[in-house]
Amino acid sequence: MSSTTVEIIAPDGVADAYLARPDDEPHPGVLFIMDAFGLRPTIEEMADRIAADGYVVLAPNVFYRAGRSPVLAVPDLTDPGERASFFQSLRPLIDQLTPERLAADGAAYLDYLGRAAAPGPVAVTGYCMGGRVGWRIAAAHPDRVAALAAFHPGGLATDAPDSPHRTAAELKAELYFGFADQDPSMTAEQIATLERTLDEAGARYGSEVYDGARHGYTMADGTAYNEVARERHFGVLRELLERALPPPASA
Repeated sequence: MSSTTVEIIAPDGVADAYLARPDDEPHPGVLFIMDAFGLRPTIEEMADRIAADGYVVLAPNVFYRAGRSPVLAVPDLTDPGERASFFQSLRPLIDQLTPERLAADGAAYLDYLGRAAAPGPVAVTGYCMGGRVGWRIAAAHPDRVAALAAFHPGGLATDAPDSPHRTAAELKAELYFGFADQDPSMTAEQIATLERTLDEAGARYGSEVYDGARHGYTMADGTAYNEVARERHFGVLRELLERALPPPASA
C-alpha cells in the first residue's frame, strides 16, 4: 500500500486530494467523494481499505475553492450550539457546488484518476453530501463512470427544480444506495420517489435501508458511527466494484 497527497488542476483552482493505491501496477480507479466534514484521517483510512482490494482511490477536497484541507475545523458536534454554528459556516461551501461546477470539477477529478489508474471507466463512491456530488458527476460523465455507490446520502429526491433525481435518465452506471433509516435528509417518501424515478428510467440499481443506522453511519469519527452498518457498506461496495470494474487484462 502507498498513499500520498496530490494536487489536481481544477476549473477554479487547485484541489488537494488523497491518493491511495495497493502498488505501482495498473488497477481500476475509484473516485471517493467525501462527506461535508472534509478530508481527514477517517476518510484516508476508508480510502486505504478500498485500495487494498486492488483499486487506485482518489479522494479530492471538493471544497477546494475555499482552500486546502482542512477547510473548516470540526468542533465538538455533541454540543448543539457548536454543531449549529459549524453547519451555518458550511452551508455556503455546499451551495457553491452547483450542478455545472460539479460537472466541471468531476471532469478534472476523472482526468487525474484516468492518468493514475488503469485505462477505462471508474467507480464513484460518495458519503452523505458526497452521494449527491457523486450523482452529479456520474450524470455529467456517463461514459466514464461504470458504478456509483452512495451511502447515507441526503437530498437525492426533493421538490427543487434541480433535484438530482430529475437527471436519472442521464445515468448509465450501475447504482447502489445504502440509506439510513434514521435520516431526515432522505425520508421514506423521498426514497420511494427516487426508486420510482429510477424504475421509470430503466436504471440498474440496488436500494437498501440500513436498520438502526443514522445519517453518517460509516464515519468512525462521528456521533452517528455504526460499526455493523459500516462493515456492511464495505462488503456491498466490494461486490459492486468487482462487478463493475474488472481487473486489467494483464493482471
